[in-house]
Amino acid sequence: MDNIDVEAATERKVLVTNTPEVLTEATADLAWALLLAVARRIVEADQDLRREGFPGWTFIPKHLGVDVHGKTLGIVGFGRIGQAVARRAQGFGMRVLYFARSRKPEAERALGAQFAPLEKLLQESDFVVLCVPLTPETRHLLSARELSLMKKEAILVNVARGPVVDEEALVRALRERRILGAGLDVFEREPEVHPGLLALRNVVLTPHIGSATWATRRKMASLAVENVLAALQGKRPPTLVNPKAWESS
Repeated sequence: MDNIDVEAATERKVLVTNTPEVLTEATADLAWALLLAVARRIVEADQDLRREGFPGWTFIPKHLGVDVHGKTLGIVGFGRIGQAVARRAQGFGMRVLYFARSRKPEAERALGAQFAPLEKLLQESDFVVLCVPLTPETRHLLSARELSLMKKEAILVNVARGPVVDEEALVRALRERRILGAGLDVFEREPEVHPGLLALRNVVLTPHIGSATWATRRKMASLAVENVLAALQGKRPPTLVNPKAWESS
């Protein structure tokens, strides 16, 4: 809802709805696609192969990546998407740390995840995946100081919202190799992409496609239609985000 002035809509009795839950699995899939692409340098290898041809086998190729299996995954934000990311980590035998506003004991038990303060998570994780909503508290949650806490060989993945990361600080960290790489589906000033990111080979960029599968987009459209039909029939929309507008209508 970042592009909607919900308060202004509520004042005018305009109902605002969204499409939660239906995009959880698709977004978690993309987080893992970005993580693996950066870790194994898939995009670089693909581009070089197309441009230069098959290089032949060498013991130390220039596309050396890092292992994923058995490493530590840190998840910032442990709602539906964060937990879906953690479920996938089980198949990679990973240690999972998470940071959230409140602890999730049931999810901890089900997923083998451990709660950790943000600083500890950043210091110990080999991969950090951001899954938090954009709020005043999470804007620039990761800035220069937080990025400096990460391991030099760590990879950052953002499938949350662009402004959660200070993009200028991230460009500096990537350019100076203070972290190994990043996979970004969201950007601080969309649709603008920081030119510094575009120039770097240790970052994989996608244009906010977390929900971009045929099945997921159909579910999103269907849920939007359900909300509209409910409102037109005088019923409360199923995923209403400003109930005050409904109560005052």
